[in-house]
Amino acid sequence: MPTPKKKRPVKKAKKAGAAKSRGLEATKLTGGATPKAVDALAAQITNDGGEVLAIYKDPLGGQWQIFASLPIGVVEPTPYQRDLSDAHVARLGNAIDKLDRFLDPIIAVPADAGTYWSPNCYHRLGAMTQLGARSITALVVPDPAVAHRILALNTEKAHNLKEKSTEVSRLAQALAEMDPGSTEKSHAEIFEEAPLITLGLCYQQNGRFSGSVYNPILKRIDAFLAKKLPDALEIRKERAAKLLELNEDVNTAVAKLKAKGLESPYLKAFVVARINHLRFVKAKDLDFDDTIATIMKAAKRFNTDNVKADQVAKTGGPPSSEE
Repeated sequence: MPTPKKKRPVKKAKKAGAAKSRGLEATKLTGGATPKAVDALAAQITNDGGEVLAIYKDPLGGQWQIFASLPIGVVEPTPYQRDLSDAHVARLGNAIDKLDRFLDPIIAVPADAGTYWSPNCYHRLGAMTQLGARSITALVVPDPAVAHRILALNTEKAHNLKEKSTEVSRLAQALAEMDPGSTEKSHAEIFEEAPLITLGLCYQQNGRFSGSVYNPILKRIDAFLAKKLPDALEIRKERAAKLLELNEDVNTAVAKLKAKGLESPYLKAFVVARINHLRFVKAKDLDFDDTIATIMKAAKRFNTDNVKADQVAKTGGPPSSEE
């Protein structure tokens, strides 16, 4: 009689708070003495040509913030955001134009004198600029650290792997300058996944890099580093260089398969699956450098003469961005 399979333990869902038990009452968001920092920010908004529409407390955490109108020229996206999509700007601008209303205020934090950074406005700002708007409404937050939490706040457009990893790597580079004493691991919640930093650095050097075929490998060998951000970034750059070198060897194998007459959107995924020995490895604490070195050797030895068309035809999964 076969041994019954053990059931995986079911993770308990996070217990939700009791109904109407958290935050402030609807009538308690205004009133009382405002902090000096908030008053100073309100004055700055006025000096910068904007207007304070309301000063109030956030209903959940009770943090002070300002609802304001800002001249559109003083608002900039945080420098580590994903690249602007012209097509998305056009679609968004068309929707706003038809409605003839701007109903989704951006989030902004004070940056340099006379400038405000927004972690979630790039496409809306682009659309409003394209429409010729003079001003834009914003929730202005006194704490610049809010801009660092861009991945949690930025919900205006779904990320693909390239966009998300590029954004995370830019954020890591910015934080390395702004907060060099902190460790990469201390920002794990913001970065979400360690491989995103490495992949983002690859995309910065090669916009056609096929991160999706290497991401499953990185998820097993690339963890957050307990080193200070500048030092961690140097290690990340070394890792990115090795991945880009590996990618060149894989591209060579793909080119040889195409020369044999094999055509498939999954050729790169096929090659990477063949050279990836991790599918036979159950160990968890794997060394990045040793693992990539082994896979690179397999890539250089890859014999396309042994590959048959029916083997490639059975390959599934997402095609690489290069093919």
